[in-house]
Amino acid sequence: MMLKTTTALAAPTRRGFLAGAAAGGMALGLGLNTRAHAAEPKKGGTLRVGYTQGSTSDSLDPATYANDFMFATSYAVFSTLVEIAPDGSAQPDLAESYEATPDARVWTFRLRDDATFSDGKTVTAADVIASIRHHMGPDSKSGVKPLLVQIKDIRADGDKVVIFELEDGNADFPFIFNDYHLTIRQDKDGSIDPESRIGTGGYVIEAFEPGVRIELKRRDDYWKAGRAHFDKVVLLKVGDPAARMNALMTGEVDLIDRPDLKTIHLLKRNRNVKIHTQNGTLHYTMPMQVTAAPFDDVNVRLALKHAIDREAIVQKVLKGFGTVGNDHPIASSMPYYNAELEQHAYDPDKAKHYLSKSGLSSLDVTLHTADAAFNGAVDASVLFSEAAKGAGINLKVAREPDDGYWSNVWLQKPFCCSYWGGRPTPDLMFSAGYAATADWNDTSWKNERFNQLLAEGRSQLDQGLRAEIYGEMQQLCQTDGGALIPAFGQYVSAMSTKVQTPERVSEMWDLDSIRFIERWWMA
Repeated sequence: MMLKTTTALAAPTRRGFLAGAAAGGMALGLGLNTRAHAAEPKKGGTLRVGYTQGSTSDSLDPATYANDFMFATSYAVFSTLVEIAPDGSAQPDLAESYEATPDARVWTFRLRDDATFSDGKTVTAADVIASIRHHMGPDSKSGVKPLLVQIKDIRADGDKVVIFELEDGNADFPFIFNDYHLTIRQDKDGSIDPESRIGTGGYVIEAFEPGVRIELKRRDDYWKAGRAHFDKVVLLKVGDPAARMNALMTGEVDLIDRPDLKTIHLLKRNRNVKIHTQNGTLHYTMPMQVTAAPFDDVNVRLALKHAIDREAIVQKVLKGFGTVGNDHPIASSMPYYNAELEQHAYDPDKAKHYLSKSGLSSLDVTLHTADAAFNGAVDASVLFSEAAKGAGINLKVAREPDDGYWSNVWLQKPFCCSYWGGRPTPDLMFSAGYAATADWNDTSWKNERFNQLLAEGRSQLDQGLRAEIYGEMQQLCQTDGGALIPAFGQYVSAMSTKVQTPERVSEMWDLDSIRFIERWWMA
């Protein structure tokens, strides 16, 4: 039996409704109000965006997406079954509604009748199944693959219903389908053409130069009311922060991400520019691959975690637009955040203590970095190097080229800089970047207890036990994991005063959770 409600699935809290809802079955209803703004959106205008990221190796294959340039394109041209609303809830997108059995093991998604691809074809269950399976095959390298291994079976019930049967119950399952990898493409005999430009989103691709430029044009026949307002959108890779800010101040672009925080005061002086900030799950990391010496010694990892001055990075690099991290990826705003963990702080003596436990009196390591990793990564690396000297650690900073950083450095070098935009729930965050089988496990960390808890937490419907499980997992990351997480940052962007946003935006990721192309408009 499936009991139906009209409540959208909210991000769970310790006092949330998920346990009760899952115990009685749950259904998720229609509607998404992302706006509480006095001014009504209007159609028209061209939005030109100067993006930090983008690579010449970029592809339209959703399994390969690895930077914001492609994430934004994905959400604009294609659609997902579910999207995250500003209140953190999972709302239907291509899906009209969805519901679960009482044990949250079987989920049924009903598709919208009016959703169409840009060539006029109606979206069917076969399209959804082929699109999801694209990330599940044995040869798939998709970053979302670890989140899909829980799926035991996918089947259609007619053209408009998709049924997912899971190995175990998962109260957070619908949140997965907001992922930018999981956009829906057309079925072609059980598979998809990963390079196809035909999507269900509000825009079509007019030009695509990987890592350079993407031009998008609004669909006149877009099926979703109240969305896709710009006539045209141009995404430009402008990797140099000074060039990016200059392009905004001179009117060559209308919006930039990641302005240089050291010179952001110059933007504030321009009356035609406004600064946009969002709290969220963004965090900056320095992953150590625990399979490579000397990072295979937990005491070396702990020494480095105590040899970094986190407060200095927040103040000098982030210019106060952030908070110190504690070497686990769960933000204080997220459900099940463990506030009882002792804060890792800069302590050269403690760092020396851990070095001595590893049999070392000093340490020589190289940190690979580039501002492509995050805005200020090079400066943060230099600060780390200076602070580490007090612990007898000689940290060499190796500056790498911005172009190709994500293919040549991240996941390749044993110690580098990176960032995560985060995920809406602890299960999704841990599954994407910390599970033993995750392709994006950039530390190669495999902790048996952690992975046992990951499976238990996913299917656990008792909220008190869930809090204990995720609390212990954060502690394991902090004390044993390979991720050094010095800071959580606010999302900061800058834009022309002509660019209009809803009063409330989704803060999970930057720029309205990267859905700005569909949700924002031009005055």
